[in-house]
Amino acid sequence: MFAFVDLAGFTAATEAHGDDTAAELAQQLVDATQTTLLAGQRLIKSVGDAVLVTSPESSTAIEWVARLLPRLRARPSYPLASVGLHAGSAVERGADVFGAAVNVAARITALAIPGQVLATDSVAASARALGIETTDLGLTRLRNVAEPVELFELRVSGSGYGGAIDPVCHMPVDRDEAAGRLRHDGHEFWFCSLECAGRFAEAPVRYVQGGRE
Repeated sequence: MFAFVDLAGFTAATEAHGDDTAAELAQQLVDATQTTLLAGQRLIKSVGDAVLVTSPESSTAIEWVARLLPRLRARPSYPLASVGLHAGSAVERGADVFGAAVNVAARITALAIPGQVLATDSVAASARALGIETTDLGLTRLRNVAEPVELFELRVSGSGYGGAIDPVCHMPVDRDEAAGRLRHDGHEFWFCSLECAGRFAEAPVRYVQGGRE
């Protein structure tokens, strides 16, 4: 059972706040992962803004995600996480794992929008057995995967976000505690820092295109 967790908007956060901030965000993800692992789970690797965790059962992976996401959400202005879950076998080489199932989990994660947890059918069945709401997203083609797979969204605790997203660095922002707020083209935008608000004010079109909520 494989779970990828990826920080959404990591590249934008790096550009806006610098390499030191990016490194700290990535390390916080690793630390939160290690401190929330359940029995039988392994942190296989961290690659930049993502981690790969293996679990003995789908239910274990789901319960872990439900532990991890609220912890990440509790961190002020921490990027939203996208999660992909898939059950299958893999080949172990040293401390790493390889195989089609790992690739499918990675491809699923790449499709997830910020704050979303996506899973394949058998994992979704385990989620429903745990009382977690699932939404059938239908058959989906994944890059470099021959057959389409049926995907489900899992409404896991801590997924999603009810505030705003800073259009410059893509970090979540609590509207009541935002460092800045600007109006452009009839829409309101909130910012995690005055630096991001300043960048937006200088070139709003750059950040609105493809970045508006």
